[in-house]
Amino acid sequence: MNRKPWMLWSVVALGYVFLYVPIASVILYSFSASRLATVWGGFSTRWYSALLQNDQILEALGRSLIIAAVSATAAVALGTASGLALSRFGRFPGRGLLSLMNSAPMVMPDVMLGLSSLLLFVALQQALGWPQRGMSTIMLAHITLTACYVTVIVRSRLTSLDLSLEEAAMDLGARPWRVFFLITLPLISPALLAGWLLAFTLSLDDLVIASFTSGPGASTLPMVIYSKVKLGVTPEINALATIIISVVALGVACAGVVIHRREKRRMA
Repeated sequence: MNRKPWMLWSVVALGYVFLYVPIASVILYSFSASRLATVWGGFSTRWYSALLQNDQILEALGRSLIIAAVSATAAVALGTASGLALSRFGRFPGRGLLSLMNSAPMVMPDVMLGLSSLLLFVALQQALGWPQRGMSTIMLAHITLTACYVTVIVRSRLTSLDLSLEEAAMDLGARPWRVFFLITLPLISPALLAGWLLAFTLSLDDLVIASFTSGPGASTLPMVIYSKVKLGVTPEINALATIIISVVALGVACAGVVIHRREKRRMA
């Protein structure tokens, strides 16, 4: 069989170009002096200064970060409990329903999730007077979605986990809760970190579900950016995107280093 590695490398290179050239163009045009987001007008950092004075974008960014952080933290807690139940407790009443509920949001269109969440919140508000549509309803909807992804990650990590360490700890007299916090939790911490980052990204990036479940004065950053697209994207959005890309890249790099060191320590 005649192998042609250059073809493989060409396909990989084209894939990376397709993915990263648009991101690079956003970063490049964020330093343009032109008022048009896609026209180069000379090097300038004026749009970063203008971004710091745009209260609407900054408030939406802060709101999105709070929603994403709270949703990711709650999703990790629920996803860890769900993954632990599905991987360790064998067959129990309701296992099939729990597995189905964890799989459905991942394959269901966002429009359906947003609409069903809206109908649920409206019904609860009419019956109980709670919740008021706003940040809290967006968080609840995002937790429902992202907890499913965390469950998959934690469950796969628990399935491949060596049980001999936990069994040895229990043989030495440790109680189950102590084994979980001192043995199991540190071993699955890379999966928890990966699940948190994924949940944070999904929540921060969501537009459809947030549009259905938000209320007055609770617009997230994707909603604000989408509303500006209709009138034309300003270079301030490019500057904001550049900052977010830099922070995310730094966070992913740090997380990768931490996960690599923990895995190396575990193997040692």
